[in-house]
Amino acid sequence: MEPRTLIDLMETRAKEFADEVYLLEKPDDSYDELTYVETRTQVHRFAAGLLALGIKKGDRISVISEGRNLWVIAELGIFYTGAINVPISVKINEPTELKFRLAHSGCRLAVVSSNQAPKVEAIKKDLPDLETIILLDGAAKDPDEMEVDRLLTMGDEWLADHTEELESTYRSVEADDPATISYTSGTTADPKGIVLTHRNYTANVMQGAAMVKEIQPYWRSLIIIPWDHAFGHTVGIYIMMHYGAKLAAVQAGSSAMDYLRNVPVNIKEVRPHFMLSVPALASNFRKNVEKGIRQKGPRVEKLFERALKNAYGYIGDGWNRGKGLRALRAPLHKVFDRLIFSKVRGEFGGRLEFFISGAAMLDIEMQRFFYAIGIPMYQGYGLSEAAPIISANTPNAHKFGSSGRLVPDLELRICDEDGNDLPVGEKGEIVVKGENVMAGYWRNEEATAKTIRDGWLFTGDLGFMDSDGFLYVLGRVKSLLINGTGEKYSPEGIEEALVAGTPYIDQVMLHNDHDPYTVALIVPNRERLREWLLEKGLGCASDEGQQAVIELFQGEIDSFRKGGSREGLFETEWLPSAFAILGAPFTEENLLLNSSLKLVRRKVRDFYRDRLDYLYTPEGRDPLNKRNRRIISRLNE
Repeated sequence: MEPRTLIDLMETRAKEFADEVYLLEKPDDSYDELTYVETRTQVHRFAAGLLALGIKKGDRISVISEGRNLWVIAELGIFYTGAINVPISVKINEPTELKFRLAHSGCRLAVVSSNQAPKVEAIKKDLPDLETIILLDGAAKDPDEMEVDRLLTMGDEWLADHTEELESTYRSVEADDPATISYTSGTTADPKGIVLTHRNYTANVMQGAAMVKEIQPYWRSLIIIPWDHAFGHTVGIYIMMHYGAKLAAVQAGSSAMDYLRNVPVNIKEVRPHFMLSVPALASNFRKNVEKGIRQKGPRVEKLFERALKNAYGYIGDGWNRGKGLRALRAPLHKVFDRLIFSKVRGEFGGRLEFFISGAAMLDIEMQRFFYAIGIPMYQGYGLSEAAPIISANTPNAHKFGSSGRLVPDLELRICDEDGNDLPVGEKGEIVVKGENVMAGYWRNEEATAKTIRDGWLFTGDLGFMDSDGFLYVLGRVKSLLINGTGEKYSPEGIEEALVAGTPYIDQVMLHNDHDPYTVALIVPNRERLREWLLEKGLGCASDEGQQAVIELFQGEIDSFRKGGSREGLFETEWLPSAFAILGAPFTEENLLLNSSLKLVRRKVRDFYRDRLDYLYTPEGRDPLNKRNRRIISRLNE
């Protein structure tokens, strides 16, 4: 029988896969393992501790921690009491943003790691609903703090006399009861609390599992994206649980930099069979691969380039891999795979079958690259409001550039601005309906009514369906470029192509708000540019060096125009006619990226308003302008 709540899912899998490993974490020098039945025991203890504290059905409790075994145990423990988890990203450092989420949801408890505790401690005096902070590690310092071991001991004591009460409590949780309130990142508006029920999750778990049937109980996954994020939450924690498979956490360390340094080390230790990714991570993975190849010398670099060229010809767009004349490239592809691509895969543990990529669009060139080296990155599409999976490319059905086919038991429409259905091939807003669609926004009836109409979720994303049943997602409707005549265009494809097409550009944001032409903000890869200038015998302080860099960037943009090497990929009228080179990247720390590493366009526009306005002046439109030259002159700083 299909589970209707996440509690049902845990209970059934603990019986079916009792002694199989579910959770792995690395507290010290090696990974510790926790089986399914051991996980359930800890969940019962955690839930009992919460009940001993007086937690009741419908109460809100927040989990704010890096990925670890206790993250899953805490969330499930909350569910078993009938309470609601409010998972909050560890990347939220702004006190007002954290306070808003905790206050708006009315959390009674906050379950936090030692790295995150200071954030909550700094604002708790202004959170009247917050009673206790439960520390997953570290020592309690105040009366309103409690170490997790104390909570678990309280649970043991409570269970001695209340075992049947715990069971009756968790069995009273129903499919339509809220499980989580997860807040939007506020990319285009203020954060909204997405209420997902137990059935939203279990429905989406089954939908996702029906799409990706390759996962086996012995498979492992290392979840490197935030565990609070809808993508990592459903596809990482609960789909792995559905399969009876194994879930590993990255060793957190004491800082964000520790975490990033641990990722490649932990990949080799865990040797995952599949992983989740987002475009920013994919870009970093590719750059690391290419850096490793360069370090092996020009001979290996040329061999790698030749292998990639042959592979691209063989794989086509994925949909037509090895078909027709492409089959002639198969023997050479096998040779190159054995000689070079297999070595690259060794850096990912040696048994990685594929990535699933979400959160934002992944450039076709990036998809082609990972497919060529033998670890395909299958693009999916989802929305937190849909728990989140809406469509996905899979090993059995994939097409580069698309977001795959719809999950089963989900209806989809493509609508114009008036809500009218559009035929196959025409662009419009993506609208879906199914059991995975959220219950609504927490304490925000107005936003709920705008987003869900007659049971249909209006995603705010622009897209179309092709004749083969693949969904193409073009970007957020609110992120569209709008020219002076009111025409609209999604910028993400051009931005991703510019970043993926050259190692000298790290980030790009296009802008056009009823303006005469489109402009771009470009974040350069400073290290690669310095190497490039050195190879050419130029310096960043010289006029010649500055002109060479500017012409390099202009050449990348012009490659998409008529006569260029990438002609025809995009409508040329939307390519940037001017660009500003920036001296600092868009990051989570400066709040220009959200927790899933997507641009917060509204904030970027506000932050760089002066630079954008300058690009619409005669002086600024000239790429050799003094501001671009000045930024390039500082490459060595």
